[in-house]
Amino acid sequence: MYSALILKPFFCVLIMNMFLKGWAKKTALWVALLLSVAQIIFAIFPETYHQSSFIYVISNFFKFDLAADNITRVLLLCIGIVFFVTIILAKQMIKDDDRRFNFINLLLIIVSGLNGVVLVTDIFSLYVFLEIVAVGSFVLIAFNKEMLALEGAFKYIILSSVASIMMLTAIALLLLVSGSTSFSAISASLLYSTYNPLIMIAMITFICGLFIKAGLMPFHGWLPDAYTAAPGPVSVLLAGVVTKTVGVYTLMRIVISVFGLYLPIQKILMFVGASSIIFAALAALGQTDFKRMLSFSSISQVGYIVLGLGCGTTLGIAGALFHLFNHTIFKSLLFVNAATVEAQAGTRDMQKLGGLSAKMPITGFSSVLASLSAAGIPPLAGFWSKLIIVIALWLSGNYIYAIIAVMGSVLTLAYFLSLQRMVFFGKLREDLMNIKEGGLGFMIPTVLLAVITVGAGLAFPYLLNTFILPVSSIFGG
Repeated sequence: MYSALILKPFFCVLIMNMFLKGWAKKTALWVALLLSVAQIIFAIFPETYHQSSFIYVISNFFKFDLAADNITRVLLLCIGIVFFVTIILAKQMIKDDDRRFNFINLLLIIVSGLNGVVLVTDIFSLYVFLEIVAVGSFVLIAFNKEMLALEGAFKYIILSSVASIMMLTAIALLLLVSGSTSFSAISASLLYSTYNPLIMIAMITFICGLFIKAGLMPFHGWLPDAYTAAPGPVSVLLAGVVTKTVGVYTLMRIVISVFGLYLPIQKILMFVGASSIIFAALAALGQTDFKRMLSFSSISQVGYIVLGLGCGTTLGIAGALFHLFNHTIFKSLLFVNAATVEAQAGTRDMQKLGGLSAKMPITGFSSVLASLSAAGIPPLAGFWSKLIIVIALWLSGNYIYAIIAVMGSVLTLAYFLSLQRMVFFGKLREDLMNIKEGGLGFMIPTVLLAVITVGAGLAFPYLLNTFILPVSSIFGG
């Protein structure tokens, strides 16, 4: 059943390009939209899904070793939502049919790879799907063929290649020890050889590779340039799910399900997470480019997820999982806002903007909601996930890290207040008097993501007992 989530996007690309290219150029976007809705429905109601006989035969031929649990469903839901939002935004921003068709092809390949990353239970297969996502992302970053985009794509592929080498080296060492690349076999073999120096080298090397994929400090060199220079829909895709899936989710799955949360690994995770929270927030304070500030904000917010993971308790992991979902939603919303502002005002330079809420009330209001959620202001969703992480750190005796997490929220509020003042509030500039709200392609994603941000915050007690704690128990025990 799960293999369809990998195979359907892939075979759609093959069929559209090999047999139906003329017709497919007009319908590719709607095909992708249908697939995104189907994935959202599957993630929420998996029992309603029925796999076609064709996909069943093909999946048996490929022999995927797949598994899904509740945390997998959370990631599949995140991928589906951002997939849907990216398609709607692409329809608004990419007018040429040929370029849009090429974009949809690459998007489907990336989604196939992301679903593979989430579902596989073999570390080498995981690596293969990570590379599929990396190659597709590289092309999409450079999609507009502009100089800054090409530079951002070059930095991404170079550092991604470094991460790939590190992970392949680690996989080779783990294979020597366990004789297999499956998660269960590696985990079982490490029970008897955890403190073998070779194994420690393999684990640290693999984790550092994932730090690069996630864009955590000090491995973040590619992320601000890639996010900033990429086209609007690509920035949403990268910030929304690509780095969350290939970096953060993979880190969570590998560390807890395969390596184990040993004390040295916990210390590394908490140090890197705390460093990313503070230093990326300070870097965001000094930015004047809308998307670049959001890029550094992403690094800081991912730091909270890693900090909660490093805490190692069930409560800490619950907070990390919930913040992963929250960050997917509110950061996607902020990048949609940035794309709307750039399209309508013609610039991302916040010093050349101001007072846009008067002309773009929906964009302005949704940006405030997303900013407050990111800063951890109640009752929005981001407040609850940050609160859980801080409480988990305090209860586990990590008082310094708990204080750092609170300080990070203060810094987050500071740079987002600066963003709101410079872009949406104050006096409207004369050269922006004729600006107006974006079209439906901007408004549909904006309203959808804003509703989820508010709804997840208001429904937190229900989500905590029904989804968050049961899901975290898979990892935390």
